[in-house]
Amino acid sequence: MARILSLAAAVSELIGDGDTVALEGFTHLIPVAAGQEIIRQRRRELTLVRMTPDIVYDQMIGAGCARKLVFSWGGNPGVGSLHRFRDAVQHSWPVPLVIEEHSHAGMANRYVAGASGLPFAVLRGYAGTDLPGVTDTIKAITCPFTGEQLAAVPALNPDVTVIHAQRADRHGNVQLWGLLGVQKEAVLAARRSLVTVEEIVEELTPMPGAIVLPAWVVDAVAEVPGGAHPSYAQGYSDRDNAYYAAWDAIARDRGEFTAWVDRHVHETSGSRA
Repeated sequence: MARILSLAAAVSELIGDGDTVALEGFTHLIPVAAGQEIIRQRRRELTLVRMTPDIVYDQMIGAGCARKLVFSWGGNPGVGSLHRFRDAVQHSWPVPLVIEEHSHAGMANRYVAGASGLPFAVLRGYAGTDLPGVTDTIKAITCPFTGEQLAAVPALNPDVTVIHAQRADRHGNVQLWGLLGVQKEAVLAARRSLVTVEEIVEELTPMPGAIVLPAWVVDAVAEVPGGAHPSYAQGYSDRDNAYYAAWDAIARDRGEFTAWVDRHVHETSGSRA
């Protein structure tokens, strides 16, 4: 059953150096506070997994947490590039970064395979692309029934999946709604899971389109109001567009970035920066 812990205690217990860690959330409910706590605890040599790495992964890469990124798109939504990601790939600063690139469909199907206990997923989505030539985890496979040439990708089973949700009850059952990505599949595929939530309530009340992750698939819940900022949490907070725009200038310069991390992450213990 899920335990209710502080964010610092949950990260300390569940995430170690060298782990494969997925922080999922598709423009909405992105677990930014958890990512910054990983920076604060100076985790190193992580393989970071995410369908759409945006500024929280830019921060983690720039802070030296990552050795590898498994992803399907990377950028500052509506603004431009991730400059810390680019610097790590092009100039190995602060440490070299290995990349493994897939399509959105490929990543989603890899999580589904992992959640289903299957060794790989099969899809058509890579036909006509260059990705199989640069990503060695995409293999050609022949359908045994039709002879069609398809692509196989290995299951994703992160050591730890971290997501943000609107609420949990005191037993550790988690409820989230609104624009969802692969949070459910990423949690079910993982060996361990941490969910940060806007609030802990006595009872989960039904919400249109909501999904519930039962306590038995969650290791720890941490109450972190605003834990998705600057992304949004439907019913609780709006997207902070100014933050995304301001990040571009901060991330362009190594010195400016380092000063920002020191000021807003290492010198604080709050849930937001």
